This record gives sequence, C-alpha cells and structure tokens, in this order.
Amino acid sequence: MDIIEILKALSNEKRLQILKWLKEPNLYFTSPEAEGATLEKEGVCVSQLHQKLNVTQSTASQYLTMLHRAGLLEATRIGKWTYYKRNEEVIKKIGDYISKEL
Repeated sequence: MDIIEILKALSNEKRLQILKWLKEPNLYFTSPEAEGATLEKEGVCVSQLHQKLNVTQSTASQYLTMLHRAGLLEATRIGKWTYYKRNEEVIKKIGDYISKEL
C-alpha cells in the first residue's frame, strides 16, 4: 500500500465523489450494461460514471485510472465495457493506517 499515491488520489473532490457513489452503487446507478453483470459483483460501468460526473470521458478515465493505480478501485472488463468497484480491503487499511499512524 503506497499511502502517498492513495492520498494524492483522494485529494480531488470528484475522485472522492466516485468513491462515495461506489460505496452504495444501487442508490446512484442503474444495472450494468453487460448481460449478467451486477452492481454488487462487477461494479459500475465507466460510461455511467462519466455521465454522472458531468466531465469529459477523458477526464473521467483519468480519475478512474488514478484511483485504480492507488489500489482504491478494482476493474473488471466484460466485452466492450469496463466496470469499477471499491477495493474495500485497501479502504479499510487506509482507515487503520490513519488511526494508528497519524
């Protein structure tokens, strides 16, 4: 776990919003586009996040890439779609780190 990369990823309001939405995706998004995919298992499609963020697709992809590289998101590719969900294990470790070290 690279705490510096994680904190950099968390230093943007839109990226924080993505993590908040993905905490309870059923409240903010519709079912995934790929057949058989679920919000709970695969996560939310990039296109849905792009629309909800109200930013360009390029900007949304940059946000998601940064969160993914920091380990905060997991990505699943199904056909032509990529889905993202929170990496709850890493998010828990961040909370533990902050409470113990800072």
